[in-house]
Amino acid sequence: MVNELKKVLILFFLIQAVLFSQPQFSSINSAVGTFSRMGFGPRGMAMGNSISAVKEGNLVAYYNPASSVFQDDNSFNASYSFLSLDRKLNFVSFTRRFDFYSKKDTAIDRKPASTAGISAGVINSGVGKIDARDSHGFKKDEISTAENQFFVAVAIRFSNKFAAGLNVKFYHYKLYEDISSNGLGFDVGMIYSFSDNFSCSFVITDINGKYRWDSTPIYEQEGTTTENKFPVGKKIGVAYRYPEWKILATAEVMFDNMESRILRAGIEYNLVDKLFLRGGIDNLSLNNPDEIIRPALGFSYFRDFASVTTGIDYAFVVEPYSSSDRHIVGINIRF
Repeated sequence: MVNELKKVLILFFLIQAVLFSQPQFSSINSAVGTFSRMGFGPRGMAMGNSISAVKEGNLVAYYNPASSVFQDDNSFNASYSFLSLDRKLNFVSFTRRFDFYSKKDTAIDRKPASTAGISAGVINSGVGKIDARDSHGFKKDEISTAENQFFVAVAIRFSNKFAAGLNVKFYHYKLYEDISSNGLGFDVGMIYSFSDNFSCSFVITDINGKYRWDSTPIYEQEGTTTENKFPVGKKIGVAYRYPEWKILATAEVMFDNMESRILRAGIEYNLVDKLFLRGGIDNLSLNNPDEIIRPALGFSYFRDFASVTTGIDYAFVVEPYSSSDRHIVGINIRF
């Protein structure tokens, strides 16, 4: 009897070990368009990609299509990422605000009757040095993939408190030889300002986004057609500035139609004039404890040259399951 009880207990613990030793799988990790969900530029990535409600500094429609109406001056950003495993991830964007005044308003300190904004950019990604081997396993060539997103966003500020925008995104993915695919997706976003220092956001991403694959150029009659849809995400964000502490704090919850529930947060501290320090966390899953959090740190330093302000941006992002972490370096020019 004692021996039988021991066997039952041992079997019970073995089953428990097997069940709880396997990491819980998140469907979002195998969905298409992963490169487009990694973030955009050093500022956003250093703050945990939680800046959808931010209304100051260098802004880009990637995080919220409505943000361009708050951009001061013209803003140009370009970034390069140092990644492991022969990957590349680069960013370029331009954002500008347009103020429209009433002809009847002749006051010296007049305010715009309406405000619009535009933001355009490119995300370039890919993987290189992939071994192409024959049926015997011998290397015959090196191949690469390229995946890009081109976007243009327009926004309107309807009042001092509310702004909304639409982002149109075109995807192009060159996978292998004659196998490639294009996709068209949309983002819609809103920002509501409770005060000059406190704002919230709501964004829906990748509406209608999908790739359609046709393998007949390689397999001819045996080829097939496959469709992969992008996850549709929803984000609710907040941003609060503490003027007396020179701190901008942000937080965001993201959930999608693949059952992901992710919390993000970030902070930006204006240490001295023109020098900003940043920190944040991304991928804090609210429904999968096996997901690994991605902390990040970064900084920006700006210098004025006549009417042009030039800045250097940097972000360090922890990347699990990789031989090294991410380093993102960029420049920001405002004129």
